[in-house]
Amino acid sequence: MLRVPPLSLYIHIPWCVQKCPYCDFNSHAQKGEIPENDYIRHLLLDLQADLARFQPSVQKRKLRSIFIGGGTPSLFSVDGIARLLNGVKEQIPFEENIEITLEANPGTVEAERFKGYVAAGVTRISMGIQSFNDDKLQRLGRIHNAAEAKRAVHLAKVSGLQSFNLDLMHGLPNQTLAEALDDLRQAVELEPPHLSWYQLTIEPNTLFAYRSPKLPDDDELWDIFEQGHQFLTAAGYRQYETSAYAKPGFQCEHNLNYWRFGDYLAIGCGAHGKLSFSHGGILRFSKTKHPKGYLRGEYLYEEKNVPYAERPFEFFMNRFRLLDAVPKREFEAYTGLSQSTVKHQIDLAVAQNYVVENADFWQITEHGKLFLNELLELFLVEE
Repeated sequence: MLRVPPLSLYIHIPWCVQKCPYCDFNSHAQKGEIPENDYIRHLLLDLQADLARFQPSVQKRKLRSIFIGGGTPSLFSVDGIARLLNGVKEQIPFEENIEITLEANPGTVEAERFKGYVAAGVTRISMGIQSFNDDKLQRLGRIHNAAEAKRAVHLAKVSGLQSFNLDLMHGLPNQTLAEALDDLRQAVELEPPHLSWYQLTIEPNTLFAYRSPKLPDDDELWDIFEQGHQFLTAAGYRQYETSAYAKPGFQCEHNLNYWRFGDYLAIGCGAHGKLSFSHGGILRFSKTKHPKGYLRGEYLYEEKNVPYAERPFEFFMNRFRLLDAVPKREFEAYTGLSQSTVKHQIDLAVAQNYVVENADFWQITEHGKLFLNELLELFLVEE
């Protein structure tokens, strides 16, 4: 038997004005008019099909959070987002204090819609700033500049949002330590409740993979992270996840649910979901990646039951991203496995100073954070 975890919903909107050279997300450059109304209709039909397929697992469960990601969801109109959220609520109830996040481009047109998105039900905006250096923004293929980014933040602060996040990258092409810290300084001056600060990595099948830019070396990256972390901590931000910092009370509930091995429905092109069933099953599923197929009503792409042997890796791959302690009872409740099934791996992790433990918790160490991949490899199933 499994204890059914909290339930969230991810909604993917795949269109962008243009594809950034580092991006490996399922996004498509806008060509002509976006079929907003038709896509929203299919999103709601997709959700309807999933709710029928997954009954009774989702019956009487309420949504804790919704995350509308992309792509650039802020390309959709205020009326479209309102119609989408109302349509979702007609099919599945919301918890009273639901967090609803919308990813947004800090360009002028989208930022001017922030108040309308709040009226539609959005409680939180996540803005893809990436840098406040215009040269770096141009190299990253971003369509906004630093002045537009700052204006968007000011609009967010007066829009009635409960919170907002700024996405920043470090380790950018030819970036110096001083430039990386200056990005953080300018971000902190804007007083965002939440900051996502992550290293640029070169992903396969991106333009940067074919024409790789010169990135800072490992020593430079370490200096950027170490001094940047100290700067954010001194500014009152607490790192609670590998790449996430927040002021007290402003952690992202949606992402916390991911990392705590919670459940999430998923609708839209290429969206990935996970559901637990009280009889003991765990299902992962994904949706058709290309808009053309999705708009023909071809929603489900793939689904897979997660076997018991793979659940320790799946659980810890998510849970060890968080920096707080892992309750052992959550491992048992959400995987259906006894603690004894991972005793050997945990003993190895403790011996290598990746993890410390007591009777109730496992806690990743500072050393373990630096060698997270090696720690997770302990839980991989041998072929």
